[in-house]
Amino acid sequence: MLEWLQTASAWMQGWLSPNAGLAGVFVSALLSATVLPGSTEMVLTAKIVAYPALAWHAFGMALLGSGVGCALNFGMGQAARNGWERFKHVQVDEEHSRVARLRRFGPPVLVLSVVPLVGDALVLAAGWLKMPFWHSLFWIVLGKATRYLLLILGLKGLHAFG
Repeated sequence: MLEWLQTASAWMQGWLSPNAGLAGVFVSALLSATVLPGSTEMVLTAKIVAYPALAWHAFGMALLGSGVGCALNFGMGQAARNGWERFKHVQVDEEHSRVARLRRFGPPVLVLSVVPLVGDALVLAAGWLKMPFWHSLFWIVLGKATRYLLLILGLKGLHAFG
């Protein structure tokens, strides 16, 4: 059952050494949290399988990178709206049903930013709607932390029973 994890770990060990690996986890999380495609989970899994003692350090770096990436994504949403309003010389109509629903739920809905494909759009939309930055970032990081925590605990459980 752990064979595919060990294969992936062996493949990534060259660039995920203990010295450079945490930076690799950070960069992967940062890029994956923006609109660029990526898989932080794969890099984090390889790091933890290769170096189990660094699991919590890797968790911290993944969370930090993901938080910075989401902040950039949020900022891109705000900048896009500001540019659109300046370019078109109009205010954005926020009466659309989906926009109203996102506004009604507010920043707590951003805990769903971990959902693939939809999560990046939610963060961009939150920036576009000019939701409170720190409140939004709190909910985003809470969702990411939960996902990474479940991944690490699952890997530790697999390792204990494997």
